[in-house]
Amino acid sequence: MSMIDNETFRLETRAWLEQNCPESMRTRMVAGEDVTGGRKRKSTNPDAYLWLQRMAEKGWTAPTWPEEYGGGGLGKDDFLILLDELQRIQARPPLLGMGISMIGPTLLEYGSEEQKLRHLPAIVRGDVAWCQGYSEPGAGSDLASLRTRAEDKGDYYEVSGSKIWTSGALHADWIFCLVRTDAQAAKHEGISFLLFSMDSPGVSVKPIEMLNGQSPFCQTFFDAVEVPKTDRLHKENQGWSVAKRLLQHERSGLASLASADQAGPLQRIKPSIPLAQLAMHYANSRQINDLVLRDEIIGNDMRKQAFTLTQARAVAESEANTPGATTSIFNYIEAEYVKEQLELQNRIRGTQAFGWEGDSFTDEEISMCRLNLEAKSISIAGGSSEIQLNIIAKRVLGLPD
Repeated sequence: MSMIDNETFRLETRAWLEQNCPESMRTRMVAGEDVTGGRKRKSTNPDAYLWLQRMAEKGWTAPTWPEEYGGGGLGKDDFLILLDELQRIQARPPLLGMGISMIGPTLLEYGSEEQKLRHLPAIVRGDVAWCQGYSEPGAGSDLASLRTRAEDKGDYYEVSGSKIWTSGALHADWIFCLVRTDAQAAKHEGISFLLFSMDSPGVSVKPIEMLNGQSPFCQTFFDAVEVPKTDRLHKENQGWSVAKRLLQHERSGLASLASADQAGPLQRIKPSIPLAQLAMHYANSRQINDLVLRDEIIGNDMRKQAFTLTQARAVAESEANTPGATTSIFNYIEAEYVKEQLELQNRIRGTQAFGWEGDSFTDEEISMCRLNLEAKSISIAGGSSEIQLNIIAKRVLGLPD
């Protein structure tokens, strides 16, 4: 694309966003106002659905997906321009969730034409919420040890077993699920990748209450659930390759890029005001007199900016919209950044960082205390930091096993 065409797209995009992005969608995300798809969990802000509708009509909830599946059909140059313009106005994401960030891109690579036409447009519109059926009580980081089985019943599988830490399962419409279809095969083989409705007979969900009082995670049980073979993604007993690719989409953080960094752990654990202003507020000062703290705040912000720019560069340089094993670098660096920022927040707030309830704490302090506790899992969720370092060593650096 020529420079003139790029500039024309930028100007048109800027004008459209200025006209169509509601003012309340240009502010930092408020808990409960996000849209993750489906109708089981509603946003508390009506503007969120107006923003979703307008962006979905453009295909910009999934900007790089092909137009025939509801996406925007943007090439890399235009995609990066759209990211710039979304970030310029600090636009909230019109749509979050595993449909956009995980199963959608995976369907594009592995799905049949019928599966793409059935699921992708619904994801783009936000009609369906998805959850992930990977981890089990005895198969966490060693995911390939999973025991949930799918017995061949002719034209369908009968699925029995359970999954744990299924984020958002209580509000999900569909699940993408790893199951064992060959118990005699090596543990990384004999695994298939199935898609099925959470409303299927035999599916039950039990929320897991966390330390912060919330229940975003669930344990999900399958009791002789019938799944048509047409809802198997890719080939039987070759689901492990699909599962690994899906995790690369998750770890890439591209969903947060496409939503002006308003998604994911980087956004959710942010204070309501920037760290520098937070420090001045708690010190009752117009400047940060602690030179060490000042340096650490600046360093933390620079690392965040470098992280976001590196993600964008990786997209621009990659042949695919999602890079390969390098996505583990994103996952690891993001976890380290989040942990560092949490420690800075706690230092700045002092004892006010640990308010659980009571009139001596503000609503924002109580909310951040709970988020801080939840975010301790960032170096475990989505693959532990140790797993990411192993992948980086083997797949990126080429070191021997």
